[in-house]
Amino acid sequence: MKEDLQYTTPTEVFNDSTLAILNINYIYSANQPAWFGSTGGALGGGGAMCDEFYGDNAFVKGTVNIETVGDIGTAVSVSNNYGKIRVINTTLASLATSTLPQGTKNRYRAQVLFWRAFRYFDLARLYGGVPLVLTPLQAIGAEAKNAALLPRNSTSECFKQIVSDLDTCIKYLPGKWTGSDYGRITSGAVAAFKGRVLLTYASPQFNPSNDPTRWQAAKVANDAAIQTLTTNGYGLYPSYDGLWFVKGVANTEAVMVTEYNNQTDDNGTNPNGYDNATRPAYLGTKGGSNQPTWDMVKSYPMLDGAAPGTSAKYTYSDNTFFDNRDPRFNLTIAYNGCKWPLLGNTNYRLWTYFYYSNAAGTSTKSTEPTSPTGSGFYLRKAIDPSISLSNTQYIGTDWIEIRYAEVLLNQAECAAALGDVTTAYTNLVALRKRAGVEAGADNLYGLQAGMGADQMISAIMTERQIELAFEGKRYWDLRRRKLLESTLNGKKRTGVTITLNNTGTGKDYLLLTRDALANTSLDDLYTTSFTVKSKTLDTYNLAVQSEDYYFGIPTAALQNNSNLLQTNTWGGAFDPLK
Repeated sequence: MKEDLQYTTPTEVFNDSTLAILNINYIYSANQPAWFGSTGGALGGGGAMCDEFYGDNAFVKGTVNIETVGDIGTAVSVSNNYGKIRVINTTLASLATSTLPQGTKNRYRAQVLFWRAFRYFDLARLYGGVPLVLTPLQAIGAEAKNAALLPRNSTSECFKQIVSDLDTCIKYLPGKWTGSDYGRITSGAVAAFKGRVLLTYASPQFNPSNDPTRWQAAKVANDAAIQTLTTNGYGLYPSYDGLWFVKGVANTEAVMVTEYNNQTDDNGTNPNGYDNATRPAYLGTKGGSNQPTWDMVKSYPMLDGAAPGTSAKYTYSDNTFFDNRDPRFNLTIAYNGCKWPLLGNTNYRLWTYFYYSNAAGTSTKSTEPTSPTGSGFYLRKAIDPSISLSNTQYIGTDWIEIRYAEVLLNQAECAAALGDVTTAYTNLVALRKRAGVEAGADNLYGLQAGMGADQMISAIMTERQIELAFEGKRYWDLRRRKLLESTLNGKKRTGVTITLNNTGTGKDYLLLTRDALANTSLDDLYTTSFTVKSKTLDTYNLAVQSEDYYFGIPTAALQNNSNLLQTNTWGGAFDPLK
């Protein structure tokens, strides 16, 4: 019998190290999270589903139904969670019979297992328990169809399997990859992800009875992650904003990374698109997306670490909202008149104000040449200041899915939940010190002294909001802590309109002098020339549904699988808390 040379079999592929690693690389490219932590699943980073950005969607409107989140059993596709899991399981089965050296197989298998755990965590945090498919299912025939009618595993079984896969990964992966292997999953990244998984499982969404054994397991996992990462040279990068622009092993904070190229080609991941879509429209070929809300702007502490309005040292005013804020504010939020080095111009200032375009002051026009910001602000985090206008569509800034800072926050929360506020203080102080917050006489960097466990957890959530702002974490944090309703409901997200005071000229009389005046005193310029007014962005009060903590199973999935039970909060019999 002649061999068909147009095709290769799994045995041929996984007995050849070159072909095998190409398949492993495909699994990376199919599963690595993109900017804002988008996993390629049913939900993205969630910024518009909370208070970071404005966005009109079912999640904040309170109109979610069982069809809204359709990432479970609704389509046969290699691009959805179960399609990706099938590719992963097929690869694992092929590696099991491979003739490659055992050490090589162990490293390959560990990397693939990580992505299976990653995919099941994505499903579990959406729905609770889901069917666990751990071997490739047959694709053809009535018998195969019946075998695929799997019931939902309990939520606890899903988390147990996720942790089991991650524990296997940790055994066989190095603490650091170098050279062309940089960006692969390390044992430290696996340990950090395990810490995130178990923190989620210990949080109120999954742990309403506050079972301390779950917090203890999460604490142990995050302790181990920090030990592994520290041993392998990871830690806080000295610069809060600079950490985004350091590639490779020199970036000590980048625990789990998705690498991007700075050119459009087929070698690796193409330009990320984030930078080009985020900077002001007239400074990029797209631009203007990802505009922070006024609510987020006001949430930043003052320079001494105290909340606005509570500082004994710094007075806060909405009219000069930018004064004396936590240094992370000016490295994250771009606002009218701020100095924002862009396009290689270290003295560039951003102007987003409106001016009266007639003498009577009855009509206004934006000073922005095109597509003015709707919220009054732009996001400047991870925007590369050195890129020329012609190259804004070719930006290769890497996405950092897990930063060392997050691991410190994860450990702090687990410790506080167990009554250990000392560890929590230590970690929060480290983050605020790196950021440049003033130490204060007590060296607590603005943290309240003598906090108990509940107060500390609230402080940690505030710190997460600031430290990890606009990194795709806040929606999931509010969700796992069951804070979506208390944080958002009954409110409207807001922005600001900054208007040049009317002098009857009918034109932008500040155009030629504004930079010089701002260089002298931006405070004086705001006081004498601008009026700052808040505005509502939403036309309705936000109304997150309590059912959303576990999304419903779509009709198509229920029809495709008669053994799939609907969740009890959506009229079914499946209890996601078991």
